Amino acid sequence: MKRRTFIAKGLGAGMAVTASHSILAGNSWDKTEEVTTEGVRVEEGKVRELPVFWDQLTSPDFREAVTRANGVCVIPIGVIEKHGPHLPLGTDVIRAHEMCERAAKQEYAIVFPDLYVGQIFEAKHQPGTVAYSMRLMLDFLDETCREIARNGLKKIILVNTHGGNNALLSYFLQVQLEAKRDYVTYVFQAHEDEETQRRIKALRKSTTGGHADEVETSEMLVICPEFVRMDQVNTQSGENLRRLDLPNLNTGISWYSQYPNHYAGQSEGATAELGELVLNSRGGQLARAIKNVKADVVTKQLQEEFFQRSGIPLNTEQ
Repeated sequence: MKRRTFIAKGLGAGMAVTASHSILAGNSWDKTEEVTTEGVRVEEGKVRELPVFWDQLTSPDFREAVTRANGVCVIPIGVIEKHGPHLPLGTDVIRAHEMCERAAKQEYAIVFPDLYVGQIFEAKHQPGTVAYSMRLMLDFLDETCREIARNGLKKIILVNTHGGNNALLSYFLQVQLEAKRDYVTYVFQAHEDEETQRRIKALRKSTTGGHADEVETSEMLVICPEFVRMDQVNTQSGENLRRLDLPNLNTGISWYSQYPNHYAGQSEGATAELGELVLNSRGGQLARAIKNVKADVVTKQLQEEFFQRSGIPLNTEQ
């Protein structure tokens, strides 16, 4: 199993988790080289891996990585929050990191340092939660994308593993049309096919979940089992308390009314086999999404057409 070590990188870099491969030293590459689709460099018969992680690339290698990635960058996004009584606070960040790493090694892309600046107000009552203001969240994500694009990566894929970020990122996508941009932002959404769903169902011991549940716990048993406290799985309840009865209505307090322990589901049946199945499925889906984004020229064309027309709406054909 790969052991993860947390590195404090400050607000701007997010919560990074070191990868198992070594960081390559920087050299000037003046000789003729061949670069394969896996991001592998061939020089004088020697094969060297080109790192997928932005912060592990040297500045000279970064130029080559941008070309190899066809201008595609993926951003792992999560938050710092309680995950039941048995999983680490950085679970979502760790899972997003792992998904991006698996995908980028299949279909080369540059992986930006993990972001933990997300929406998590509903867990502020739990120890360890870090909740930033809405304005900071939007500005931080916006400026991050602008800086990525300024460095030549004009196709940015947001890879989120935290449910509380879904509405935030949906809104952020629409905000991209506020003013002209020279880059395109995508949000990746995983959907297991019927066969994978069948296999997951066969391996699961529980039928409920949603947060720190059997599936998330299984993923963490693959990524960093040393941080999973299976002895604490049942020390708190993950049952839905159903304390609000408001048909056709939702409120900001709805999640808290259901799961005040910030734990939804049962996790004692978690296995590394289930975790590997889910991670392989989602990593593969993301790899295919990266490939599709590399080939996508229509989104940018439509975005530019929209910006041009929005500047002179009276000229838009009816």
